[in-house]
Amino acid sequence: MTSRAAPTRYDVVVIGGGMAGASAAHELSLDHSVLLVEMESTLGHHATGRSAAMYLETYGGPEVRALTLGSRPFLEDPPEGFDRPLMSSRPLLQVARPGRGEVIDALHEQVRHLVPAARVVDAVAAGLLCPILRPGAVAKGLLEPDAMELDVHAIHQGYLRGLRARGGTVVRSARVAHLERSGDTWVVHTAAGPAARGRIVVNAAGAWADEVAVAAGAAPVGLTARRRTVFTIGAGHVTGSDRLPLLYDVDESFYVKPEGRQLLCSPADRTPVTPGDAKADTVQIARALDEIRAFTTVDARSVLTSWAGLRTFAPDEQFVIGFDPVAPGLFWLAGQGGYGIQTAPATARLAATLVRGQAAPDDLVQLGLHAAAVSPARFHWRTAAPSPPGRRDG
Repeated sequence: MTSRAAPTRYDVVVIGGGMAGASAAHELSLDHSVLLVEMESTLGHHATGRSAAMYLETYGGPEVRALTLGSRPFLEDPPEGFDRPLMSSRPLLQVARPGRGEVIDALHEQVRHLVPAARVVDAVAAGLLCPILRPGAVAKGLLEPDAMELDVHAIHQGYLRGLRARGGTVVRSARVAHLERSGDTWVVHTAAGPAARGRIVVNAAGAWADEVAVAAGAAPVGLTARRRTVFTIGAGHVTGSDRLPLLYDVDESFYVKPEGRQLLCSPADRTPVTPGDAKADTVQIARALDEIRAFTTVDARSVLTSWAGLRTFAPDEQFVIGFDPVAPGLFWLAGQGGYGIQTAPATARLAATLVRGQAAPDDLVQLGLHAAAVSPARFHWRTAAPSPPGRRDG
């Protein structure tokens, strides 16, 4: 991308090459010319590439569950160009410590109409399902037998291949400096100068989405990037570790997931951080190891590897999907938190439908999705951000 020639015009410029941006760009490329712009040299570096890679229908609030359920048909039977399979069985067992059993009952009541296979199990049944559980450590559990592992790389790459096959363009290492509104078009500027023109800009920049909004002269919605630490421990001493369910404390103090000959673990931390290359929190790792030893017979004292990713949340922790109420042609696709991978197909369909000026897809509405609940218009109380240098309205 260079400033020496007039910037190429596209119907849509998508900013952000993670799962949200790639999936939306793929959907929109059916009937739009699309440019996907990524600031890093690697697509999906900060969140997509560091996901725990699970599909969980009992996870998240009503809008998340609707988008998760609406994504299952795509993930089970992806279109041509995607590697198969994208999913493999890995049940989820959420457990509650003694005195917290009512949390499991309340969760089951919330999800049972959408996820009828989910069921409450007592401590004995939980121990049979997950033999590493320490006797007496849990009161009861909630089993989601149809939970799945996801091949995040295959999903992400499938979207990118499909985008390119439809004539879409992908540009890396291009940090957006500011966006300038000229007539009915956005001019996207990078450090090299004017880089592209687009009738619509989709802001799928993850932890940097507020920065992109400010660069467009719009107001931020108040996104917060939160660190999620992940680490692995050896599983050689755990018999049949590959057959274990994903074990998750319903109070979100840890999770343990089989990963080959290792156990992938997390303290389920969500510490606010400045957007950037997140690093593992060693204090949180130590705490999680204590929790894992208290809940299970896994006596891990050392860590094999560790890393961290970013999960980005709006103030109300709902997704942000829709046109900005003030900046014309600026479309938000942000705030997916820890749910962006499992909801990507339905979220991309919703975004593409709204970009086209249509109502939310009927199947998602029937699953309980309310487009107004995720619209950036709910932040209408925001004041406009200062116009960046060089921005002009027209």
